[in-house]
Amino acid sequence: MANNKKILIICGDFVEDYELMVPFQALQAMGYSVDAVCPDKAAGETIKTAIHDFEGDQTYTEKPGHNFSLNASFASIQVADYDALLIPGGRAPEYLRMNESVLEMVRHFVNTNKPIAAICHGAQLLAPVGCLAGKQVSAYPACAAEVRLAGGEYANIEVTDAITDGNLVTAPAWPAHPEWLRQFHQLLQQ
Repeated sequence: MANNKKILIICGDFVEDYELMVPFQALQAMGYSVDAVCPDKAAGETIKTAIHDFEGDQTYTEKPGHNFSLNASFASIQVADYDALLIPGGRAPEYLRMNESVLEMVRHFVNTNKPIAAICHGAQLLAPVGCLAGKQVSAYPACAAEVRLAGGEYANIEVTDAITDGNLVTAPAWPAHPEWLRQFHQLLQQ
């Protein structure tokens, strides 16, 4: 089931564990080549993940996750070599959005209209590059204000749902993985 499509995942310390590991492995199982990178880190180095859960509190809880080994080096990749971008959530997007090199990478996918999948707090990497205007976008509910401030229409969907608008597939959190990855796979097949 191999194909020639390459997917880039931009991640960082305290990315949501499931939102990085599940798509990283599932997309490879579907036959895609997947590279996970983090600013200032090289292939073989690790990042720490966090596990977020919904346990009846006013917001999610956070626990230590796994150490995730990166399989590509941020400084040496060429974004033009990739067919799509995936942005996991968690706490990483809140500080990655302040890194101009990361934003330049995201802009490449926006400007070339390549498929982009973002989940949970991943919208925090999309808002600063100006690609949400006029789009229906899901994200973790705490990011709704950022989606709206960036000109997007916040899609208040079930936590198990995802939404596609043009080249953008978004979802509120990891319980949406089956639908989010299904819709992303459909975009990748076009």
